[in-house]
Amino acid sequence: MDAPGDPGDFDGDPGGDFGGDFGADFGAGFGGDSGAEPWPFYPHTHAHALSGREARRAEHERRVAGHVQRHRQRGAQPRGRDQGLSRAEIISAAIAIADAEGPEALSMRRIARELRAGAMSLYWHVASKEELLDLMLEAIEGEIVVPEPSGDWQADLRVFARSARASLLRHRWAMEFIGGRPPSGPNDARNLEGMLALFDGLDLDARLPIDILMTVGTYVNGAVLRETQEMRGDRDREKMEAGLTPEEIEAERERYAAFFAGSGRYPRIQRLVSQNIDPDAADTRDERFEFGLDCLLTGIAARIRPEPA
Repeated sequence: MDAPGDPGDFDGDPGGDFGGDFGADFGAGFGGDSGAEPWPFYPHTHAHALSGREARRAEHERRVAGHVQRHRQRGAQPRGRDQGLSRAEIISAAIAIADAEGPEALSMRRIARELRAGAMSLYWHVASKEELLDLMLEAIEGEIVVPEPSGDWQADLRVFARSARASLLRHRWAMEFIGGRPPSGPNDARNLEGMLALFDGLDLDARLPIDILMTVGTYVNGAVLRETQEMRGDRDREKMEAGLTPEEIEAERERYAAFFAGSGRYPRIQRLVSQNIDPDAADTRDERFEFGLDCLLTGIAARIRPEPA
């Protein structure tokens, strides 16, 4: 019999893309490979029917996870060169790959190559793509700063919003998964508990604080989505202009300005163009985010301010 974790134990491509459900013995805790905090939520499962290829991969993954779990129960260990591997290293490598190439680039083989480990050894720590995504989102949640209540809930929410925006801009792929899965783990729950504490002492009903937090979160997510679209537009424009001379680029911009100046139908747009105001300018993204956040927090403050007697 092959050694535990040897690809020879399995049919198919054990290093290929992985997806599907994971075994009940995996993902019981977060924060490390042992002594992790128990988490009571069921793991995320597919809400859509799997294609034939996806179903085969899911079945292969279940067989691999079951095989590894049986070896774990017998006290077996990964092969010598992979014994130093940790779940934290796998999560970190997976996030780096997703940041650079998107989550679709994730595979056991790719992560193992980054870690210089055997592909099958990863199954000793992470049983499926769904579990890995939960762990990745939980790690990202741990980057977000939730301040201790200062007594100024608007300032505290501003700290949170800025930190959440910065984290999502580092990991833009995570936008695809936010809101469509159960709480990802203790970091997620602790952050929510900490944010709810920002409203202590304001005598608000139980529902209003969570509505406020969801509103701020929606603003942050929308701002990051907008910035991501702008970045894509910048890249597309750079590709279009790559074969043009500076003179040709300037001539195209002048043609654009001349159209609005001469049409007479768009005086307000013409005012923006004449003053060289670019609503998507990269160097105004921070300023625009702060402006929107100011408007949002001012509106929330007016909404919760006690009515005059």
